[in-house]
Amino acid sequence: MSELTKSTTDYRPIACDLHSEYELAIMQRRKLHLSWTENNVTYNQAVLPTDLQTANHEEFLICHLESGEPRRIRLDHIRSWMPA
Repeated sequence: MSELTKSTTDYRPIACDLHSEYELAIMQRRKLHLSWTENNVTYNQAVLPTDLQTANHEEFLICHLESGEPRRIRLDHIRSWMPA
């Protein structure tokens, strides 16, 4: 890996088929029930995914919680998902 493409984070890319599932949920405006970790806390919530974003060699799911609060979840922190 060259210095230009080398990641400075511990991000681990997810499988392409899983990435496609998130894209499909976004296009269909389909809610997902996710389990993810953030700052050593595990969350289990239904979310409405709205976009995927890449920043600093990391990928994120942009979504809204049931409360309407926007959230950005790093894809490799999602432990499980299912249609909500």
